[in-house]
Amino acid sequence: MSGTYGTQVIESVAVRRRRLREAWLFGAERAKNTLNEATGRVLASVMIAALACAGCAGVSYFKSSQAKEKEQQPAPTTTTSGPVSPSPKK
Repeated sequence: MSGTYGTQVIESVAVRRRRLREAWLFGAERAKNTLNEATGRVLASVMIAALACAGCAGVSYFKSSQAKEKEQQPAPTTTTSGPVSPSPKK
């Protein structure tokens, strides 16, 4: 019995939120214009895709700039003038 009451409460809250959102978006003419529920999902998907693309572009830029820095740095050179002997202990 409690499961059906909980379901009713959840559905009534969802209906109330939808009505408030449509009233806020469309005002007094909300009966003429209804917001398609899929529109929000499509917009959210587009935003997530844009963030993913921006992240990929940022990572690519960072990696290429790091590679350019490594190319521009001179390789460390070591010079030896002869055999290296340890210093005498005193």
